[in-house]
Amino acid sequence: MRARWPRAVRPLLWAFAALAVVHLGALLGGVTIVGQITKPALMPVLAAYALARGGPPLLAGALLCGFGGDTFLQIGGDVAFLVGMGSFAAGHVCYLLLFARHGAAPEAGWRGRTVAAAAAYAALLAGTVVLLWPDLPADLRIPVAGYSLLLTAMAFGALRAGALAAAGGLLFLLSDTLIASGIAHWPQLPAPQFCIMLTYAAAQYALSCGVLRAAGTAPRTAPEAGAARARVAGRTAA
Repeated sequence: MRARWPRAVRPLLWAFAALAVVHLGALLGGVTIVGQITKPALMPVLAAYALARGGPPLLAGALLCGFGGDTFLQIGGDVAFLVGMGSFAAGHVCYLLLFARHGAAPEAGWRGRTVAAAAAYAALLAGTVVLLWPDLPADLRIPVAGYSLLLTAMAFGALRAGALAAAGGLLFLLSDTLIASGIAHWPQLPAPQFCIMLTYAAAQYALSCGVLRAAGTAPRTAPEAGAARARVAGRTAA
């Protein structure tokens, strides 16, 4: 699958990186207005990069659901939080569909490891919900538990799309767990918003690149490109 807009690929990637650096710097420096402007801009730029690379439109949809979540969570308040969480949940559904379409089914030798991974993710989900439950506001317990189930399913499903996507799923789990721990008023890491956004931006980027690779749209490495040229040259000579 070829890139849709080859000339836009690198500028969009650099734009996403620059936005992420500026946003994270604003969080560390306490420059609120810059943080508020750059946060909702991250995912649309990453979605444009994915489309420029020729990625599936559903991947752009997943990232734009992240944009919706970022926007509503930034508004604040319980209603906006629930709407934002719902937007992120829709993004996880998009990712699950992408993994089903483009991910590889586990080979026979890996089925035992897949079962072990499923058990580990299930234990992680159960432990997190059980620990958070008493400290969450009563009206958020069920929504957070349901969202956590979907998030964990997405992170587990990412294993089908390779190591990069799997790392993105785990980083998304970590980022959202940090958010939930703040809602539960647990002790926080230094610069908690910085930690949340660092893991979140890295998660979305890793998930996007994992899906692009699984869908066959990731750029070739130099050795791969050389091998492809050699194969073409060999066919021409023959």
